[in-house]
Amino acid sequence: MVSSMSKEPWSKDIEEELILLIKDWLKQTGRTQSELCQTLNLPSARMPTLIESLKKDFYAGGIPKIANRLCEIEELWINNGEEKKKKSFELNSSGQLDLLDEICEDLSKINFNK
Repeated sequence: MVSSMSKEPWSKDIEEELILLIKDWLKQTGRTQSELCQTLNLPSARMPTLIESLKKDFYAGGIPKIANRLCEIEELWINNGEEKKKKSFELNSSGQLDLLDEICEDLSKINFNK
């Protein structure tokens, strides 16, 4: 059994508010519930599984613990997004350079003095 460090007990109201918060947050960040559950390493992307995971955080430190967890996840998503952008840019840049090299090579074969 998980010990309760939170002053406020878990309630259906807290659960409903948390569900609304998560849905709105995911919409604002352009992420899905499935992505959130995957980031939390949950076995399922269903809301009850997600709530059970966050309920454990609640019992370990209340709403601040849940908020901290969600902030950590958002920071992780932001950092991973920047890495993906950098990799994408690097791939696009090298691909464009390869294309430019091919064009230059083709142009060098053309005799413009005809």
